[in-house]
Amino acid sequence: MAKIIISRDGQVEQQVQLSKERMTIGRHPRNDIVLTHPAVSGDHGVIVTILDDSFLEDLHSTNGTFVNGHRIGKHFLQHRDVIKMAKFQIEFIADGVRPMMAAAPLLAQIEVLNGNNAGKQMALTKPQTTLGRAGGQVVVIHRHPDAYTITHQEGAQPPLVNGIALGKQAQRLNHGDVIELGGTQMAFRIA
Repeated sequence: MAKIIISRDGQVEQQVQLSKERMTIGRHPRNDIVLTHPAVSGDHGVIVTILDDSFLEDLHSTNGTFVNGHRIGKHFLQHRDVIKMAKFQIEFIADGVRPMMAAAPLLAQIEVLNGNNAGKQMALTKPQTTLGRAGGQVVVIHRHPDAYTITHQEGAQPPLVNGIALGKQAQRLNHGDVIELGGTQMAFRIA
């Protein structure tokens, strides 16, 4: 289980295991992780953990969230990433450091995360894989030699990738991306 180590002024204040799928961070006492400082927003950010992958999202905080010196909106956390929120430095410690993936040939799969088909996996071996129901939300995942992209094909409501609506242009998929299509959540994983 991944954890974060929270420091202020070089002193470790707390270590928190990421034991829940969604853990909120902020100044307000209702948060899972409370950071008491006036420059921290009431609801500053959230860490979402799905299987072995953790994502940090800034909740439109006043002073922003930074990872390794860069302001972020949403970020896939890597082992030893340094998060900065106001006066707090937060180090992300993964539970197991995975080896780097081989560049070629790139093979990936989709794993269903919720509903009746939770746990089912589908290899993305064809040049194009269509997901969804006609008349509802439909996406096409395109396999390229060195990447996969996703395109919104059909439906009034755009599907979500990592909680953000998919635009009209093809979007590159990264390992750990979560696709939400008609209420079904699926994780994109490079095999």
